[in-house]
Amino acid sequence: MKCPYCGSLRDRVIDSRQSKEGDVIRRRRLCLDCNKRFTSYERIEESVPVVIKKDGRREPFDRMKILNGLKKACEKRPISVETLQNIVDTIEKKAMDTGESEIMSAWIGEEVMNHLRELDKVAYVRFASVYREFRDVKEFLEEIGRLFSERKK
Repeated sequence: MKCPYCGSLRDRVIDSRQSKEGDVIRRRRLCLDCNKRFTSYERIEESVPVVIKKDGRREPFDRMKILNGLKKACEKRPISVETLQNIVDTIEKKAMDTGESEIMSAWIGEEVMNHLRELDKVAYVRFASVYREFRDVKEFLEEIGRLFSERKK
């Protein structure tokens, strides 16, 4: 495994842990050249659907894009990276379970918003403001109003 710090290919696995579901192995590694530690994940490569973007382009499903969007929405919020990775795992598994060869990017966005709505309202509004492309403060306030009405129910 290539060290993210120095680029060396010489490392040693110092710890391995299997996920609760048994579909991912997390490995802690030690670079033998710079002595820094890093983490790698090993998972079975399954065929994930191709994502159809709003403009009709098709691109491979990219879990890092989802994770980066979640991280941005949850910035400075009390949410662990592990929680965010679990959300991405859930969305990826659900996408594969559809059995479809292609899925709409809107489906992924809605899945992310559903998870964030349950996890953290502030992160949800942050993500929704970008995903739904709010044009003004009125749209932003309407979304917050919907959150308050959901909470009252």
